[in-house]
Amino acid sequence: MPKKNNPPPIAAAPQPTDSSLPDSNLPRNCDPQPNRSQWIFVGVVFSVVLVGMGWQGWNWWNWAKAPVLQPGTDNPSVQVEIPSGTSAQAIGDRLQNAGIIRSSAAWALWTRWLQLRSISEDTASGGFQAGVYNLSPTQSMAEVAMVIWQGQTEAQLITIPEGWSLQKMAAYFQDQGLFTAEEFRQASIQIPYDRFPWLPADLPSLEGFLYPETYEVSYGAVTPTEVIGLMLDQFERIALPLHEASETPFTLKEWVTLASIVEKEAVLPEERQRIAGVLLNRLDLGMRLEVDPTVEYGLGIQQTPDRPLTLSEVRTPSPYNTYLNEGLPPTAIASPGKESLEAVLNPEETDALYFVARYDGTHVFSATLEEHEAAQEAIRSSREQ
Repeated sequence: MPKKNNPPPIAAAPQPTDSSLPDSNLPRNCDPQPNRSQWIFVGVVFSVVLVGMGWQGWNWWNWAKAPVLQPGTDNPSVQVEIPSGTSAQAIGDRLQNAGIIRSSAAWALWTRWLQLRSISEDTASGGFQAGVYNLSPTQSMAEVAMVIWQGQTEAQLITIPEGWSLQKMAAYFQDQGLFTAEEFRQASIQIPYDRFPWLPADLPSLEGFLYPETYEVSYGAVTPTEVIGLMLDQFERIALPLHEASETPFTLKEWVTLASIVEKEAVLPEERQRIAGVLLNRLDLGMRLEVDPTVEYGLGIQQTPDRPLTLSEVRTPSPYNTYLNEGLPPTAIASPGKESLEAVLNPEETDALYFVARYDGTHVFSATLEEHEAAQEAIRSSREQ
């Protein structure tokens, strides 16, 4: 019998291993991890976003730090006051509200950089200074910041004429808006011996030692003590060397006191030395000085041609009344200028012991009481005509 051909055995299908099993949670055609091209795409997008943000930030910064108005624009400056103790952020708010800068946020960033730079350069004491500033919207934010950082405040000139007393100065400073009259008066009785040891001992005030001159101060940011310091510096520079180089028998206090009387009496420069000579003659002879300005100072009044001193006022007791008291008054009665100080050091040699003022400011000088009384009567008669 022919043999039957048996079919070949069927091989068992290989069992899938765990690694070849499809992830039941993923679609069959999805790669479970991003490929390289996807990472590149994400990186490109992120870079583009960063560049865009950086570009926008740079544009904003250039806009924020630029002048509000283009340089050359006809625009008046703006006066901005920075009170003492104002924070950097508050300064930025003031400047933005005044139209000087574009953004107080940009100001905060810039000022922070200034502060860090100050610390790194070991100038930690640097900072924004109080005061009144003249600023312009045509200045860049950096320029505005440096003006305030360096304290380039608006300068104010103050002029103290020869012959002014502390009382007159106090009223003037208050009128100028620098500080109150009372603040100045209080400062003028604080004698700064530590800084100016040459000042005479036991001074009740600085009357006579605040040198009359024109001074430049920071508007809105100056104190009475600072102004007094400027004036004493000037006295030390101009007046003090005159006394130290002279052979005068007068102490510094006596010299200033006598010069203050000359300053108040002399209207014409050419009469200063003669008036000084008369006063020295009277002192040498033990006569009372008998000068009106000392009475006025003691009573706190000022006579005028229409309202001269009365006999009652002349007889009113006062430490400053040289009609009643011998010698010099206890202090100066005003701030003498250089010419009056020099006149006391170089008085005119004269035999005159008296002088009386005409109404034009000149004086009649007399050697005797009779001549003096005749001159007084002649001046009164001319006034009545």
